[in-house]
Parts: sequence; C-alpha cells; structure tokens
Amino acid sequence: MRNQIFLFTPPFTQLNTPYPATAYLKGFFNTKGIEAVQADFGIEVTLALFSKQGLEKLFKTIEEKQLKNKSLNPVSGNSARIIALKESYIKTIDDVILFLQGKSNTLAHLICARNFLPEASRFEQLDDLKWAFGNMGKIDMAKHIATMYLEDLSDLIKENVDAHFGFSRYAESLGRSANSFDELYFALQQPFTYLDEILIKILDEKMKMVHPKLVCISVPFPGNLYTSLRCGQWIKQNYPDVKVAMGGGFANTELRSLSDPRVFEFYDFITLDDGEAPLEILIEHIDGKKQQHELKRCFTLVNGEVKYINNTSCSDYKQGQVGTPDYDGLLLDKYISAIEVINPMHSLWSDGRWNKLTMAHGCYWAKCTFCDVSLDYIKSYEPIAASLIVDRMQELVEKTGENGFHFVDEAAPPSLMKAVAIEILKRKLVVSWWANVRFEKSFTRDLCLLLKEAGCIAVSGGLEVASDRLLNLINKGITVQQVAKVSNHFTGSGIMVHAYLMYGFPTQTVQETVDSLEMVRQFFETGVLQSAFWHLFTMTAHSPVGLAPEKYKVKKVNDVVGTFANNDIEHVDLVGANHEIFGFGLKKALLNYMHGACFEMPLQKWFEFKIPKTTIAADYILKAINEPDAHASSTSKVIWMGITPSTFIIQKSKKGTKWEEMSMHFYNHKSEVVIRIEPEKGNWLLQLLPLINIEKSNGMGYAQIKENYLSAGLDGFELFWDNKPITSLYKVGLLSI
Repeated sequence: MRNQIFLFTPPFTQLNTPYPATAYLKGFFNTKGIEAVQADFGIEVTLALFSKQGLEKLFKTIEEKQLKNKSLNPVSGNSARIIALKESYIKTIDDVILFLQGKSNTLAHLICARNFLPEASRFEQLDDLKWAFGNMGKIDMAKHIATMYLEDLSDLIKENVDAHFGFSRYAESLGRSANSFDELYFALQQPFTYLDEILIKILDEKMKMVHPKLVCISVPFPGNLYTSLRCGQWIKQNYPDVKVAMGGGFANTELRSLSDPRVFEFYDFITLDDGEAPLEILIEHIDGKKQQHELKRCFTLVNGEVKYINNTSCSDYKQGQVGTPDYDGLLLDKYISAIEVINPMHSLWSDGRWNKLTMAHGCYWAKCTFCDVSLDYIKSYEPIAASLIVDRMQELVEKTGENGFHFVDEAAPPSLMKAVAIEILKRKLVVSWWANVRFEKSFTRDLCLLLKEAGCIAVSGGLEVASDRLLNLINKGITVQQVAKVSNHFTGSGIMVHAYLMYGFPTQTVQETVDSLEMVRQFFETGVLQSAFWHLFTMTAHSPVGLAPEKYKVKKVNDVVGTFANNDIEHVDLVGANHEIFGFGLKKALLNYMHGACFEMPLQKWFEFKIPKTTIAADYILKAINEPDAHASSTSKVIWMGITPSTFIIQKSKKGTKWEEMSMHFYNHKSEVVIRIEPEKGNWLLQLLPLINIEKSNGMGYAQIKENYLSAGLDGFELFWDNKPITSLYKVGLLSI
C-alpha cells in the first residue's frame, strides 16, 4: 500500500551524526499520524564505498580504467603508491570503520604504532602527534590517523574515478552560487559517475522497500545539491507516479527567485522555509484534498512556467506543536567519528554523535548586517518553553541512547539557556550539550557556572572582526572588551569557547585587519579562547549589506538576477583593503595561537608583504578581563547548587575575651571551601540554603534574602552578604543569576 512519505538527506553532510532536518519532519509527521520513513544516504554511501567489498570494486575500476587509457592519463605518484598498497587498504578498511564507529577501541594502540595502516600524501603534513594529543590521547590520535587514511583514499577517488568527490562537499562547486542551471544540467545529462552508481543502487533498494507516494529530499548545503538532483532524476524516470519535493537550507537561501523550468525535470515541488505546514498541505494536495492554489511557500511548474504559490491563509505551526525529532530508521550505530583538524571545537562537530535540538526558532538579535536577517529562519523568532525543551531531551535520550546534544540555534538566548539549565538540574539529568551564542553581557560568571553544572561543555559565537568600529558597522551589539569578559566567564567555568572570526568586511582597512589579528593573539595568549576560525566576508542577497550595498561602500560586480541560485553576491570594496591577500597569514597565525605557540612573534612574520604595526596595547585583553564584574541585576535570583555544609563550633579567645565561631566546610567535586562566621549568622545561612536549593526552588531575590535576614533579628546585611567570606561561596554553588 502506497501510504508512506520517504524523507532523505543526499550525500554528503556529516559522517558523525545525522543532519537533523528529516528527524524534525518525521517528528512532526508523528503528531499528525502520517507514516514516514527516513534515511541518510551520506553515511550509507560512505559505508558502501569504504568497505572491503567497496574497495575491491574501487581498485578494480581504477585498474581497468588505467589499462584502457594508460598512455593518456597515467596516475600520479600518490595514486600509484595507494594502488600498490591496495591489499593493505582492503585488509584494514573494515577494522578502521569499526574503530571509527566506536566498536573496536582497542585498535587505537595498533593504529598509533604507525605500522598498521598504509600512509600516502595526507600523512606528509601530519602534525606532531605526541605534541597534539599527548601521551594519553590514544583514541583521538588514532581517530586522526584513521581520518588521514580515509582522506588518502578520498584523494584516490577524486583523481581517478570521480572528480567531484568529497566527504562533506560533493560537487559543491556545481551548486555554490550557480546563478545559471546550465552547468548542473549538463553534468546531469552525463552517464552516472562512480559515486552516482553507488547512490542510485541504495536509492533503488529503498524505493522498493518503502514504496512511497511522496519523496522529500532535504538539501542543506551546496554540496548536497548535485546528488539530490541525481536522485530526483532517477525517481522521476523510474517511478513517474511518485512525487518528488525538495527543501532545506539551500532552497531557503539560494532558490527564492527560481525561474528555470528545467529544475522541474528533477523535482515536482520545491518548498521554502519551515517545512511542516507546506509539506502537510502538499500531502493533502497529492491525495486530492487540496487544490494547487492552496499550496504554501511552494514552487512548481504550471503550464511550463515556474510558479511560486503561497497560501497565506494557512499559518505555520508553533514550535511547541511540531513534536520531538524522531531519529528512527537512521543508522545511529553506524556513524563514524573523524578528526580531520586538530582543533577542539572542530572535533565536537565531527567526533561523536549528537542529538540535534533547537531552543528557539530564528534569532533573538536578528540585526547583524552580514546575516540573512530578512529571511524567515533568522527574522521569525520564537522560543520554546524550557520544560518542553528538556522533555524533548529526555525523550531523545530514551530513544537514541545518546545523552549529548547540539543546540543548532542561530544564537541561543541567555535567558532560555538559564531556564533550560535550571530545568536540567531540577530533573537531575546527566547530559552534555553545546550551543551557538552571542557574547553578550548577560553571560555573567555565575550564569556560566550554572550552565556548566547543567552539562554545557562548549559555546561558539561571533567575534567577527575584532574591531569596535566594525562591530558597530556590523550592528553586532557587542564590543571587543565585552567579548573578552564573557569569554573569560565561560572559560573560567570550564566551558570551551570557539570564536567565529571574519576578515574583509566592507571598509575594513589594513590597519584594522592587523589590529584584529593582535586582538585574537591576545585572546589566545590570555587563555580565554580555545578555538577559532577565520572566514572571508561573503555578501549575500538577503543581508542588509546585500540589500543596500551603497550604504556600506561596496559595489555589486553585476546586478543580473540568475534563473537558478541567487544568494552570494560578487562585490568590490571601494574603500577597504585588498582583503584576500590576508587569508593565508591570518589562518597560519591562528593555527599557531590555538596550539599555544608563537605569541612572541611579531605580526609581520605571518605575512610576505609589508604591514603596519598594531595600534593595540599589548595588555588590552588582559585589562579587559581583569575589570571588576558588574553587580548582580536587581532582577537576579540567588540559588544554591551545592550540598549541605559540615559545621563545627570553634571556641576563640584573645586577651581574655572569649567568643564562638562557626566553621562551615563546603565541598564540591574538586575542592573544599571553609568559612568562619558568627554562629547565629551561620545558622541563618544553614536555614536559607534549602530555601534556595535549585532542585526545589527558583531562588530568592536580593531584597527577599535581606528581608529574611533582618526578620531573623540579624543586622549589618550588606556588610555580611556583599563581602568575604560569603562572596567566595560561588566556588561551591551559591550563585546570583
């Protein structure tokens, strides 16, 4: 019976965890009683290719091709080496995949010995592994070596059988900024590539098993576009009565002005933005229950022309109504953890499987001038209740067996992060999680300590161009000093911090680029950043810069709107520096800073051309992080996360005067804090702590605590509460948030 929806992500996104779009949609379909099956072809194609049988076929294909074209296309020295060692690759590949799936960890010792796996060109620039991983990081070191082994095979594939191959960016050059569909269309008229054949074989098996009436293909990135078109092409040729819909991040940003009818030789429908309501209506349309004009945010072909149909009378679902993401049907135990780059935040992205969730739809700031703030996924801000978020976390832990979460928000709201953390602690959940944030002053020392206690292990956020003038032009709403202070709060609490860095923003001068690098150097030298990455500014069609380039003193290279993808805009900075020439030096400097090296080296050493000296004081960031913290807000609540202290009465005497002190011993997992105070104040504190215990209470405000103190007949509240020893108790869980 044809009653199922088939959702899939085409190759390739991540290999360590599923891209969440299909799981989000399946969760929504569950709430509607709509049967849906999902798959991630990225991991399935990877496992088919990188297996004993897959490599045997690969080497045979390459050898046959070389015999046929030996005089025309001799293999490179690197390919010749890999081919010569083919038996070693075939022998070891299944064990390597099992290891990267976490099923054979003892293999790490053999891999690290460097005589088990064959090595080709990727190993020539291998970092000093002992320096990078130390003596104890055998698992991570082995993952890095195994990743290089797979990258060597990737190079072999790319050179000899499929020039478009890449683990996460397959045929990306065909999809990125493809204003015209011509190049993609031409490629799709050619015979199947080697990877196409593997993909279509898996698709064929799935279609026979699922027998769907509607296939929904999620295309998050340009690197998924070509394979999605190949899948749509094959389905329409072999299952002409099955409808094919495409959606996802690529469509949402790139295809909003689509007009080329040839695209609909591969898809029947393309939906934009949140997919729940558009797909529900589309299913009803396919079932004959809705007319074509009732479709929502949907491109389709009408009388040979591309038409955009948007029934605005149909509203979108609230985030609380879309259900919990459902990963059922995805091969959760088959994903592989790779470590390609020795960078702590990159390892979070690629190592280990994370359940993906969202705290809020859209961005609560939605003002950055480089960002697509005019599009729904940014501008339509809607938070989810903290209790519902944690309900979903618990449900996913039970269903997947994984207690790690990546919140994929554009920027997780601090107030909601606080509420989620409190909810996690109240329920005594054991979870680890990380999120993208804005470095705003709401992230106080105490809030960061709360987040850490609730399982937050890392945050990433945009420092962008580390220049206050440019941050103001970007409308980021932060300053460099503020970022330093907030990063110090996170780092001091034990939460890793990754910064997104940008160079080439409109009007950025050479001096500002140099000063930005000096700021970054100081961020790493002081230890408040652990990870970062430089990005060259890209002007997009839906950003304030792209919508009004003259305001930012840049000029579009051409104003022609293409018939296919339209997002990235080629532009010229009329007053700024020649930005591209700085890329290599900036990235080389950053790599060293991340490894704690070369802080003393002059900035000039990173560049092969003359640069001006920095104008930033050498202790700028150090002074910023040493600035006293602001007093707690009047709306802050005091909470207690610790355990009941042990107490002892100590008899004191001096010059004939005797008195008593209460010695209070507070313990946490790592240390002990001892304070000595007057017994009556100690007894009051012992009575207060249960009242503000986070597992039972939402805490008390400062005024309420003062009133409680005075009603106990005690005096000198400010002198007692706002000074040591009470102010030292944040170390053991007394926080103001």
